[in-house]
Amino acid sequence: MEILYSDRDIVVCVKPVGLDSESEVPGELKKALGGEVFTLHRLDKNVGGVMVYARTKAAAAALSRAIQEGAMVKEYVALVHGAPPENGDWEDLLWKDSKQNKVFVVKRMRGGVKKARLEFVRLTAGEESLVRIRLHTGRSHQIRVQFASRGYPLVGDHKYGARDSSPAPMLFYCKLALPWKGKNVQLEAKTDWA
Repeated sequence: MEILYSDRDIVVCVKPVGLDSESEVPGELKKALGGEVFTLHRLDKNVGGVMVYARTKAAAAALSRAIQEGAMVKEYVALVHGAPPENGDWEDLLWKDSKQNKVFVVKRMRGGVKKARLEFVRLTAGEESLVRIRLHTGRSHQIRVQFASRGYPLVGDHKYGARDSSPAPMLFYCKLALPWKGKNVQLEAKTDWA
């Protein structure tokens, strides 16, 4: 696993597709670095990308606060079917059916419904288009659902309507920026398909 940055308080790595972000990635980081590793955010097992983990309880508390306050910038790249608009700022209400582990866009606020917002810019256009996305909220399957609900399912995302042979959603967490020790730390990684 590639480690982009590490100090005594935090570690930023590139999570590979296929590893669970809440147990397997921390386990690998503990093997590599020793000590404790605290999960701060999650990424679906079938999605790869940049993730930050805390190495102390104090760092976990500070970074959790930053995440809750919206101070952590999260950017992704995705390959979607079709050609979405050149750019957009989408807000939806999302509801998760935990039994199916599936999320739906709904029309009105009710129990379990959460607001979701993302901005995007289309980088290429065609039968499949590359988009770069800034996530303002971190809802389960948010990017996948918001694009699929508008007729642009992610390539490989069979749960949300893709009808192709790709084995996993073409989604990658490419950039993370967060305030840390008085600085704005920005770390990026690339994926071979983008």
